[in-house]
Amino acid sequence: MNIKINDVHFTADQKLVDFITKKVSKLETFFDGIISAEVMLKVIKPETADNKEVEIKLSVPSKDYLFTKKHANTFEEATTFAVDAAKKQLTKHKERLKEK
Repeated sequence: MNIKINDVHFTADQKLVDFITKKVSKLETFFDGIISAEVMLKVIKPETADNKEVEIKLSVPSKDYLFTKKHANTFEEATTFAVDAAKKQLTKHKERLKEK
């Protein structure tokens, strides 16, 4: 799976990039047909709480893509929430494919 990480209006450090890559790579254990993953990192209103936003867009066969978007106090926490949501979507997508 090809993973692309885009950081908007800031530069993510290597530790954060490695964390996200590791988390997103684990999604292949739930559905091995993932073509690519695009992760967007944004800081929304720096002075507020829960201002880190992570969007994950997964390209999968027989559907354009699966999309999750989560907010939290840190990018690591938001990534964990987004990956958990993506796991649920991948599981449902896999069940739908089996039914066909």
